[in-house]
Amino acid sequence: MNPIKKTYCRAFQSAFHAAIPVLPYREPKIMNSVKKVAPMLNCRGMKNVLLVTDKGVRAAGLTEGLENALKDFGISCFVYDKTNANPTVNNVEEARKLYITNNCECIIAFGGGSSIDCAKAVGARIARPDKKLEDMKGILKVMKKTPPMIAIPTTAGTGSEATLAAVITDPKTHHKYPINDFFLIPDIAVLDPTVTYSMPPSLTATTGMDALTHAVEAYIGNSTTEETRIMALRAVRLIFENLETAYNEPTNKSARANMLKASFLAGQAFSQSYVGYVHAVAHSLGGQYNIPHGLANAVLLPCVLEEYGSAIYEKLNELSIAAGLTLPGDDIVCGANRFITEIKWMNRNMGIPQRLKGINLKDIPMMAARADKEANPLYPVPVLMRAEELEKFYYMVADWSRDE
Repeated sequence: MNPIKKTYCRAFQSAFHAAIPVLPYREPKIMNSVKKVAPMLNCRGMKNVLLVTDKGVRAAGLTEGLENALKDFGISCFVYDKTNANPTVNNVEEARKLYITNNCECIIAFGGGSSIDCAKAVGARIARPDKKLEDMKGILKVMKKTPPMIAIPTTAGTGSEATLAAVITDPKTHHKYPINDFFLIPDIAVLDPTVTYSMPPSLTATTGMDALTHAVEAYIGNSTTEETRIMALRAVRLIFENLETAYNEPTNKSARANMLKASFLAGQAFSQSYVGYVHAVAHSLGGQYNIPHGLANAVLLPCVLEEYGSAIYEKLNELSIAAGLTLPGDDIVCGANRFITEIKWMNRNMGIPQRLKGINLKDIPMMAARADKEANPLYPVPVLMRAEELEKFYYMVADWSRDE
């Protein structure tokens, strides 16, 4: 990266880091059971609510109990269940129309990060009918109170129930971009492990690695605080202790509850300390090819960490200690490498591939340019890279085998 752009990026990041203590971060209120939602809304006098989910979650019957409970309390529930795996502008506009047409007063997001992100973007469009979603990408472009929102995650990974971010895809351009604003933080997060039992093992694995990526990128960046470091370390410890158990024992309530807690903590950490190039590259892959975000993160994470090299050895060693892989006083370089190696082993143990199919050689410069635009100057990465340098990651993870 040229010196002028590098100086600008670091100055921009330093300004945001200095502002963290005065920025209006807030923590959603936590509820531990979906059964508490309908009575709470009834007490608040709600009459019409929008439920944002996807067809898979609804077909599995996960929303049935909530829908029936709302009906029992005389609350009309209007369901939008067409959310894509990478929610689109069209999804948001369809759900927004349903909200307005039926005079809804609250949004309930029930599902993975896609449904929660879709619901957040619906809230943003309701608050700012004068702005297109594309005009709100980046930082603090909503700046207006959104409708009350309850997030009920059915996966333990995205942390969207705790964050100020929503990631949306433009289906025409395949551009996937984040919208970041404090008003997008949900009011309530329902961390109910029972709604995660039906997650397929592959989704348990990739969303869990998504949560790990959030914690790691928040920890190794240059905009950490004592609070975000503590949250990231706790999240890493919980993930290493519980993810493979949740993968192998889907109805293990303790493991599922701990993974939800880890996801929430990691979400809080990166909301304040941001993420890095793993996310920027993963977003471009998701937008272009609809590759699930957690899968892209899982495959990219060890590659990017190795590329950062000695700049993050000390921090990776601290994460390795938190994960129970090494002891305080052990060699720092060995601890850092052990942490990366263990990530690779976790991926293998849970059937996550080392490479991603479908990457087209001609798309790489365009995707790298989008990753560069997303990450620089916002993400306080430990090592700055320009678009041309980011191209290497697409080559590292691309599977161009003939059996594609």
